[in-house]
Amino acid sequence: MPVTTIVLLAFTALGAGIVDAIAGGGGLITVPALLATGLPPHIALGTNKGQSVWGSGAAMVAFWRAGRVDRKQAAYAFPLAFVGSCVGATVVSGISKDALRPIVICMLIGAAVLLLVKKPTRDADAPTSRWWAAALLALVIGAYDGFFGPGTGTFLIVGFVALCGRSLVHASADAKVVNFASNLAAVAIFSQRGSILWQVSLPMAVGQLTGGVIGAHLAMKGGARVVRMFVLLVSAALILKLIYDVIR
Repeated sequence: MPVTTIVLLAFTALGAGIVDAIAGGGGLITVPALLATGLPPHIALGTNKGQSVWGSGAAMVAFWRAGRVDRKQAAYAFPLAFVGSCVGATVVSGISKDALRPIVICMLIGAAVLLLVKKPTRDADAPTSRWWAAALLALVIGAYDGFFGPGTGTFLIVGFVALCGRSLVHASADAKVVNFASNLAAVAIFSQRGSILWQVSLPMAVGQLTGGVIGAHLAMKGGARVVRMFVLLVSAALILKLIYDVIR
């Protein structure tokens, strides 16, 4: 792959990292970019995970250092998401993604509507998350990310708001813990299968890491308004993409 193409992909990853840190959905930007270079789908998906894990990790650290992550919750949410992602990636061959797309479209629409009508908790009033709801979200959404993935960040943020009573900013922070764990598991599996093009993935990782830090700070500075806007925009883009996939 030409050096200029790799540099362009790194800048693409920077933008994707910013979006992903705030609301998830960075793959909407990086996966099409990787496919556009002519990479086979399985290599593009593996390479995408190899670089996106750095963005989610950087965002998680930024939120953690700012005190926005529920650390007690992270102690069990992280391993549950990791195990869930491994299980999801293992059973992927037995699930029809074509049948799953319409269901995910409906779920995304429902999540967007819930985010619009539900008044989120203010950052200062965010309570400690309900452990059983957070554990269930980490395991189930982690498994979902392992075998399919679209909407993972959206489902996590809305889930932490609706089920755990978190503010949008705290929900975005807690979502990064789960997302980093599920990405880490996916990287381990893709790497074992030889599906990651590291000479492309590592330069993109620099962009993702930088974007993850910038996005996390934007989310904390802009508060609920910025997170809500990005989540709704990402949800709309995901819904349109999945509808296009179904029609095609």
